[in-house]
Amino acid sequence: MTERHPCTRVGLDFVDSAPYRFVSTVDLAISPEQLFEVLADETSWPHWASVITKVTWTSPEPRGVGTTRTVEMRGGITGHEEYLVWQPCTRMAFRFNEASTGAIAAFAEDYRVTETATGCHLTWIMALEPNGLAGRFGLFTGRPVMGWLFQRFLHNLRAYTDQRYSTAQT
Repeated sequence: MTERHPCTRVGLDFVDSAPYRFVSTVDLAISPEQLFEVLADETSWPHWASVITKVTWTSPEPRGVGTTRTVEMRGGITGHEEYLVWQPCTRMAFRFNEASTGAIAAFAEDYRVTETATGCHLTWIMALEPNGLAGRFGLFTGRPVMGWLFQRFLHNLRAYTDQRYSTAQT
């Protein structure tokens, strides 16, 4: 079993006040309902968020505030998440309650969806507080690369949803 390190159980306000925040946006040619279908599909995440290798829901449906899941990532990192917001078609947010690394003091993500004339607009905010000097230094020096990588995930999401829903419509 993977070692678990507790993370600070932050509230939704952490997304706006975290010491490290990464904001990425993308316009998608799918409806907000279709986007939530993708976000709720545990098998979709590794296709567009290349750092993720596996997602496992650990709470039964229906999904909502308090729902939990485990996310396995490259480098052997595992996050045990709890949803703080689950508003179908408009917003979802979660935090890490525990992680397999002690380098993460607090972590949260917020996905905000707005319907557009051609589909929807997604704003994704990743908020993080590293634990210890090494974590802070690594984040400070890697910040530009991380920002690029997170925006790349959303470009991947657009390609994935374009392919997933164009195939479904034919």
